[in-house]
Amino acid sequence: MKTKPFAKPTERMKRLSAVRNLKMAASAQAYVRGSTTRFYAWLEASDRAAVPEGPQVWICGDCHVGNLGPVGSADGALAIQIRDLDQTVIGNPAHDIIRLGLSMAMAARSSDLPGVTTAQMMEHIIDGYKAAFAPGAQGETTDASSDLPKIVSQLMRMAAGRSWKHLADERIEGVDPVIPIGKRFWPLTPDEREAVDTLFAEDSLRRLATALRSREDDAPVRVMDAAYWRKGCSSLGRLRVAVLVAIGKGKNERHCLMDVKEAIGAAAPHSPTAPMPGDNAERVVTGARNLSPFLGGRMLSAGLLGKAVFIRELLPQDLKLEIERLSRAEALEVAGFLAHVVGRGHARQMDASDRRKWSAELRRNRSKSLDAPSWLWNSVVDLVATHEAAYLEHCRRYAMEEAI
Repeated sequence: MKTKPFAKPTERMKRLSAVRNLKMAASAQAYVRGSTTRFYAWLEASDRAAVPEGPQVWICGDCHVGNLGPVGSADGALAIQIRDLDQTVIGNPAHDIIRLGLSMAMAARSSDLPGVTTAQMMEHIIDGYKAAFAPGAQGETTDASSDLPKIVSQLMRMAAGRSWKHLADERIEGVDPVIPIGKRFWPLTPDEREAVDTLFAEDSLRRLATALRSREDDAPVRVMDAAYWRKGCSSLGRLRVAVLVAIGKGKNERHCLMDVKEAIGAAAPHSPTAPMPGDNAERVVTGARNLSPFLGGRMLSAGLLGKAVFIRELLPQDLKLEIERLSRAEALEVAGFLAHVVGRGHARQMDASDRRKWSAELRRNRSKSLDAPSWLWNSVVDLVATHEAAYLEHCRRYAMEEAI
């Protein structure tokens, strides 16, 4: 019997779990993206004393390649920033460096690059990250096109040329004011839809919808359609709702797509003494505003159906950096650039004294054969082996399941 394209509310968790398992079985890189908890389980079981404790700042917590990319701001600017902050906490910045190193190492393996290239990538990651601590670098939010790796520059040009039509075609299969129920979007219950309508009637949501510079502050806002969204990988199973919103009226009416996502406790370890919001949605929004100001400036925390959620408008310019194959030169350049982006997010939260101390720490523990800290190299080597083995076991258990 053929499975229905959409799930009833009582079937959601079972279907979403199966989808998540199949997504993670697609490749070793996909497995790394979806296995944040395994990363931190390794960290807990490893020799944590070997990893230095940096200044306590907001970190991404899930710093892999796919969580960086072009992000648009409310006033129309565009930059490469962190684009997923579900795991953000006040914690050790070294954890972001290690997770980015793991992600780039897996990308190198998928590109059939030799192991020496992986070692050189770790050097470029540290060099790019450290460059963000140079005097004055913390104020930068955008990069000159000449400073971007070719792959990133091409993605930025694509992002800059996108419009609402591009986003609507990709997400909701056209510009008609309706969300198509099917494989990606599932129907809400009447109670769920009523809760969405009530949420978007709040003044804070109206202000979020009119925040872009091209919209009138007092424009009327109304929900046109809403649906449960089967989206993501590691987040599959949480409440997630796509909301199609109309702003303005008559010939001035414009449409936008809002992403409402449940926030749950982070797997990333956090500082026990740092002041961090107890509400998970507030934690995500606060972390975004510190690490990725273009995204954080377009986010809001709220409550929906008894769950903490954060809301953001999806912009056509927001794109994921997806790497399928890299040459050696591309791998080194991309590794250094992305580490610089992450480093800026960390450095802008530190005072001058902490920046100097952390930069000095990053210059320590280097061997004669590798110009990068031994703790980074050793961590990435262990993690690659751990995740490769776990990926194969995951495939044995789930990859043969029938696709949903």
